[in-house]
Amino acid sequence: MRPVAPRPAQKPHRREHHGDVVLDPYEWLRAKDDPEVIAHLTAENEYADARMEHLAGLRDTIVDEIKARTQETDMGIPVREGDWWYYGRTVEGLQYGIQCRVPAASIDATNPLDVAAWTPPPPLADPSQPREGEQIVIDANVEAEGHDFFSLGSLDVSDDGRWLLFGVDTEGDERYTLRIRDLTTGETLPDEITEISAGAFFDPSGQFVFYATVDEAWRPDTVWRHRVGTPREQDVAVFHEPDDGYWVGAGRSRSGRYLVIEASSSITSESRVLDAANPEGEFTIVWPRRAGVEYDLDHAVIGGHDLWLITHNDEAPDFTVVAVPVDAPLAPPAILVPHEAGRRVEGIDAFERFLVLDYRADGLPRTALARLDDTVALDALDWSGGQWRDLVAPIAGDGAGEGDGDGDGDGDKLVSIGARGNPEWRQPLLRFGYTSFTEPSTVASLDVARIDEGASAVTVLKQQPVLGGYRSADYAEHRDWATAPDGTRVPISLVWKKGLVPALDLRDAGAVPELLSVAGASAPAHLYGYGSYEASIDPGFSIPRLSMLDRGVVFAIAHVRGGGELGRAWYETGKTLTKTNSFTDFIAVAQHLVDTGVTAPDRLVAEGGSAGGLLMGAVANLAPELFAGILADVPFVDPLTSILMPELPLTVIEWDEWGDPLHDAEIYAYMKTYSPYENVTEQPYPRILAVTSLNDTRVLYVEPAKWVARLRDVGADALLRCEMEAGHGGVSGRYSAWKQRAIELAWLLDVLGLAEQVPAEN
Repeated sequence: MRPVAPRPAQKPHRREHHGDVVLDPYEWLRAKDDPEVIAHLTAENEYADARMEHLAGLRDTIVDEIKARTQETDMGIPVREGDWWYYGRTVEGLQYGIQCRVPAASIDATNPLDVAAWTPPPPLADPSQPREGEQIVIDANVEAEGHDFFSLGSLDVSDDGRWLLFGVDTEGDERYTLRIRDLTTGETLPDEITEISAGAFFDPSGQFVFYATVDEAWRPDTVWRHRVGTPREQDVAVFHEPDDGYWVGAGRSRSGRYLVIEASSSITSESRVLDAANPEGEFTIVWPRRAGVEYDLDHAVIGGHDLWLITHNDEAPDFTVVAVPVDAPLAPPAILVPHEAGRRVEGIDAFERFLVLDYRADGLPRTALARLDDTVALDALDWSGGQWRDLVAPIAGDGAGEGDGDGDGDGDKLVSIGARGNPEWRQPLLRFGYTSFTEPSTVASLDVARIDEGASAVTVLKQQPVLGGYRSADYAEHRDWATAPDGTRVPISLVWKKGLVPALDLRDAGAVPELLSVAGASAPAHLYGYGSYEASIDPGFSIPRLSMLDRGVVFAIAHVRGGGELGRAWYETGKTLTKTNSFTDFIAVAQHLVDTGVTAPDRLVAEGGSAGGLLMGAVANLAPELFAGILADVPFVDPLTSILMPELPLTVIEWDEWGDPLHDAEIYAYMKTYSPYENVTEQPYPRILAVTSLNDTRVLYVEPAKWVARLRDVGADALLRCEMEAGHGGVSGRYSAWKQRAIELAWLLDVLGLAEQVPAEN
């Protein structure tokens, strides 16, 4: 007998703003501590489990497939910091990683750029064995004992290698407890600082810790200085941000010379700095905040001069990089990287002997490098002066290197590339990583002094192991474009297994467009989207995704407006009063996949999480006929109710993204037109699975709980799964995460009619 869906009681609740009255019968589900609410969420889990009971075997199979492709016992590439090589290890059967270190050889003072001293020790033949001299810095498995959830929010070692600080969350609510441990004795000090945010760190002396606390809305608003070994009551507040629209964070420049505090809203920022040699001094402002001007900075020494390299958007929507003297930051700046529309500059990092620039072009992330030496003057570093070189991913695998390299995606690898794991100011090597949808994540090292030698200056350190005979040549990836209702071209990333997707295989082979809609050529497809906060969904490899691809499912990403793939304008035209462009872009991509014969509506499922869950709820209301199923993970589906409540975590900060419906009637009316919860109507909906977490402080569980209840009122087949011991990121621990993902993938395959499908062999 089919299980009976829970139907929560309807209780009167009245909301009135700008003369608009809304009666919300399910708002009572917000009372997290009410036993009736917990009983309802428990009943929802039991119902979802009963409805998906027939998928238990498939879930187990998917977990087994993930495990079979994963090298469970593995060792990371060591990174040099000070006199130690630091790295992580994973052990088969253990949920969490283990952070370790071994002593590093001393650097010859007469030859500080000796590449050998900066080259990591080679990988061990047996990664289950410890390295010689290995010391465990922290074993998260030990720290997590007795807890259903565990997350580290801070992890830092003092410059002298003695002290470890770590911040722990055991609830999933991103409220961390900070502790300090003596790595020479293993003793954990009495210092314990509760209810703080992530990102605590030591000053260079190791005598002080800087951390941030939060206000009642869980906004990081105050930075504190703590002297190691003293009571918390003696801690000093070094900066407080009173504006509810700003949050604060702190850190150190890579040079170690400066401590930096940044206060930011979504559209404005301001940095304060302090000479790290004087940690008890006063922070000073670099550039005073100006509404709409964002900037961040790094310390550089060029031609013997101390400079701030500042990435900013003042009269430069896609950002520019300038240099100003540290002792005169308001002096006329020198331009290093001029503004260029469509080339989104994302930031610059300074090292003693080189600069690294991250930017976006043609919808993909790129990284460029410029060398420094004692003779390089600031004016020689202009972007057009020939000093900057783009990093190139030396992809070398089965079938890799295909395509013409022009970035248009026609037969190319869609590559993400960027610097990774480079903490030391004086290092002569730059470590970088690259990946694509078909190429496992790879880490390489560039000898910067030899950059003119091309590939010979690059050493591949490690590629993510994928067991079971994986060959990238068996899979294909492609960049396509859909056309939105207003004529905007929307990029689509596609990946599939060759031989299983007729329409894409034909196109990959050069078939003319008329052949692509041939009857019977369509394949099941999985379409993902996000489209908020200028976040870009870049190419990346996924082992769990192979369980879908090997069953003939096409994976696609709709790079909708509101994201950052195509520059700041792409973001600006998908937020506040243009937010609905995100939804119509996604629908246009789905329609394009149908029109070109890639898939069909009864073979198409959609997925999005958090703000991408809002996208899912909106397209479910706007175009339910295009989808067989929709997976919404921690979905922001009751946005108007939440953004009207400034007492909730992050709400005031979010007004820059969504608008302020509390004080602006136009924003209120606009948000009400697209809020998924408030626009559920009597119409056929696709099957829906909403996944949430009880302790999520970013998108509260009540939003999907209310949404599912209203969907059921109109006859929709909607399921809700609520993790009772997790936060916004879901469950903790890799095995738990695999099981969670297997639940979702099994449901998607069931919607696609592939629950019995056996994956194709490589």
